[in-house]
Amino acid sequence: MKAIVQDRYGSPDMLHLEEVQRPEPGEGDVLVRVHAASVNARDWHLMRGDPYIARLSADLGWRAPKVRTPGTDFAGRVEAVGAAVTRFRPGDEVFGEVPGAFAEYACAPGRWLAPKPANLTFEQAAAVPLAATTALIGLRDVARVHSGQRLLINGASGGVGTFAVQLAKSYGAEVTAVCRTRNVDLVRSLGAEHVVDYTRDDFTRAGHRYDVVLDLVGNRSLAGLRRALVPDGTLILSGGGVSRGGSLVGPLGLMVRGMALSRFVRNRIVLLTVKPSQDTLATLAELAESGTITPVIDRTYPLAAAPDAIRYVETEHARAKVVITV
Repeated sequence: MKAIVQDRYGSPDMLHLEEVQRPEPGEGDVLVRVHAASVNARDWHLMRGDPYIARLSADLGWRAPKVRTPGTDFAGRVEAVGAAVTRFRPGDEVFGEVPGAFAEYACAPGRWLAPKPANLTFEQAAAVPLAATTALIGLRDVARVHSGQRLLINGASGGVGTFAVQLAKSYGAEVTAVCRTRNVDLVRSLGAEHVVDYTRDDFTRAGHRYDVVLDLVGNRSLAGLRRALVPDGTLILSGGGVSRGGSLVGPLGLMVRGMALSRFVRNRIVLLTVKPSQDTLATLAELAESGTITPVIDRTYPLAAAPDAIRYVETEHARAKVVITV
């Protein structure tokens, strides 16, 4: 099968299309013929091995990625299933997450997959898993957003942000979206009542206070983010700004400082982490089929152009999701 591979950390120039062996499903695995995959910010972090401290984790190697093929989110048709898999069968349309999604085939544990939303194309479904899961867990489970709350989303026009705006609106929150000028109309169309153009205004110094701040960018100081909160408000830290590689701690610095400070202040400061979950994917499928959330796709690229897709996400402030067709 064809797959995008990477043998050492670096720029998108390190990625290339190569013929590799097709994976074989284990007892609890599902082999999927990938029709589409989407790019996440984590793809260029993993591509560059940045920040350096992250290379000490179990997911990365020191000099090169442990998983040669990048990509996580995908959608496609089941090709084969392991002996212990009873929920899926060949021909089923599914979506989910697994490392190595930028390939013609992906092999994932059955518990990391769910039936594809019937009203979404493969491209749209591939845009959902990681980004929408992050938004859902952050707003529903961590912040417990409800009607009447004031919520600010820093990075509202990105992959997670576009889902977060829609979910927060559905929960009845008063949504303020922070984005650049060209994305103002987009976030308004998704349900944001107020928009802050960060090229003109700094929301941390505007004097407004919010019950919840969801920070998806990591481009403001911890003190600035807390200034935008009511005294007992919740700050959720998730993600970080673009890097060209070479940073020691990157956005992890803000997160570590936030966790250390959280013990001594009234504000609730939470570092958002999410894991693949069949139940969460099923919930997202229901939300998509009901029209509560709709994936927004900026651009699509063929598999061979995956390096260009990651380069675009990394350097051009892509709006919403960028999808790779296979």
